[in-house]
Order: sequence, then C-alpha cells, then structure tokens
Amino acid sequence: MSKKEIDWSNIGFGYVQTDKRYVSNYKDGKWDEGGLTEEANVVLNECAGVLQYAQTVFEGLKAYRTEDGHIVTFRPDLNASRMADSARRLEMPVFPEDRFIKAVEQVVAANADYVPPYGSGATLYIRPYMFGTNPVIGVKPADEYQFRVFATPVGPYFKGGAKPITIRVCDFDRAAPHGTGHIKAGLNYAMSLHAIVDAHQQGYDENMYLDSATRTKVEETGGANFIFITKDNKLVTPKSDTILPSITRRSLVYVAKEYLGMEVEEREVLFEEVKEFAECGLCGTAAVISPVGKVVDHGKEICFPSGMEEMGPVTKKLYDTLTGIQMGHIKAPESWIKVIK
Repeated sequence: MSKKEIDWSNIGFGYVQTDKRYVSNYKDGKWDEGGLTEEANVVLNECAGVLQYAQTVFEGLKAYRTEDGHIVTFRPDLNASRMADSARRLEMPVFPEDRFIKAVEQVVAANADYVPPYGSGATLYIRPYMFGTNPVIGVKPADEYQFRVFATPVGPYFKGGAKPITIRVCDFDRAAPHGTGHIKAGLNYAMSLHAIVDAHQQGYDENMYLDSATRTKVEETGGANFIFITKDNKLVTPKSDTILPSITRRSLVYVAKEYLGMEVEEREVLFEEVKEFAECGLCGTAAVISPVGKVVDHGKEICFPSGMEEMGPVTKKLYDTLTGIQMGHIKAPESWIKVIK
C-alpha cells in the first residue's frame, strides 16, 4: 500500500508494510552493527530454535505526532529494559538497551511518512522482537539470534470511543508461580489464544485470569493489566510476580499520584473484592485504557457502578491525563517523551 493511499480516518488495527525495518544478528558471542533494510521477509532454517522451541521475545510501543508537529515515542527506555529482562529469562543474549532505543529511532525516522497526522486517532505501532535462528534439535538455547524492529500504522483501538466491555472469569490458567508470566515472551501469548477465542465464542470481550496457585486473586487478562477505582477514589492495581509489568500501568500509577493527587495501592487483589470497586479498566499500549463494565463469574454478574455506556469518571481523568502527556498537551515528566524529529 502506498503512503498516499492510506485513509487515516478509516485505517484498522492491522499490519501495513512500511519502507524500512531494522535488523541485527548475534553470532559467535556478539551482535553485529545492524542497520536498516527494505526486506520485510525473514528466511530461516526449518530447524531454527524459534520454530522448534518458541525461543522468542517481543515488545510493543507507539510513535505519534504531537500538536506542535514533532514525532515522538513514549518511554522507550522501559521497553528496552523489559526486553532485556525477557531475554535473560529465556537464555537469550541481551540486545544492548541503548542500541534498542537507537534502532527504534531509526525505524521511526525512516518511516516518518507513515506516522499518522495529529488528531487522526491513529499511530505508528513499533514492534521490536528477537528470536533464535540457528538449527536446534536438542532442547537447549539457540547459539545465534536475530533482533528486528518493524513499524506499521494502526488506527485507534476503539473506533467511535471506548465503550465498556464485558469480561469473564477464565477457567484456564495464564501463568504458573515461578514461570514466565512476568516477561513478554511469544509462548505466553500462544497459550492464551484458545482461551480468548473461547471467550469470544461465548460472547465475552476478554478473560480475567486468576492466580493459578489459589484461584482467589486477580492477575491480568493476558494482554493488559487491571486497574480498579474504589468508591473513595483510590487507584488499586494487582501486584504479582506472574503479571507482566505494563509500562502503561506504571505510567498511570505515577499520573494518579503526582498529577491527580490520588492514593494508590499496588497490592494483591482478592477476587472477592472486585464487586466492591466503583470502576474497572484494562491498561496497555494498544488502547491505553479499556473500560470494563461487567465481570461474569460462571453466570454470576458483577456490574460496576460506572455502567456499560461510558468510561467511569476517574478512569476517564486518568486516560485524559496520560494521553495529554503523550500528545504534548500536558507537561511530561522528565525522560518520558523521546523526540524523534
């Protein structure tokens, strides 16, 4: 698709091939210098480690135009750090964090024409990822790896505004204690596919996973962290070693404390508490916050006072403040906004 053919007001949330992507290879114990390429296809041996044993990690972040015309990204240093943690857990070599940020900058700058205009609601989604490339038939880490970054323009996650969704308490487990729930590995998402397809077939938008050890505590959805608002306007977010540390959630916690003067509790959240909250939301890169209107626990409905028509008032204030920081309307904390051009 040509840049000129993109209808920014109607673009969906899917893949559009852009001009350039970044590639670096790891061999003989070191990363090469890497660089941009026009080649979008990846050629691998049939026995590559990623194909046999799912040795792959990834990240997701966005670039967008601010009102004053700059192209920026949001907290890429945290993505770099999280990918490093993910790589270590899967016995993969860490791609240097400073090089990660520079690779993101290069890809965004090289695809600047694909960064949607300010006010369109669309953004440039950036996907850094890494995988084992050499043949591996015995169960062991690969010896060679490839790090890549591509970008694709995407439309707003919710067209026409964010309407509250209905989620169900899931009978499947997302992550085991001492497992890989805290890292962004492809294998975590593969195991969630059956659960989300089943949820959709049953008429639900998402799954609420409980902790696999006791099935009494709220964890996450598999693609987003939970936030709850109490009836006295506190922000509560689940804390667990098996939850992916969402950059959006961490940012919302800071915004709640420092910008809105809210009390924040990061702690274990018992499922029994959910019915007492005033508002509920899912937070992540794609939608920032997806409001939740209803949780269904095996036929028993928990309906939040914020309702099914619109985002709750406190959640909306959090959403507006964070997106205002991202778009340049509100002064950002130091180092949160990385200006590309």
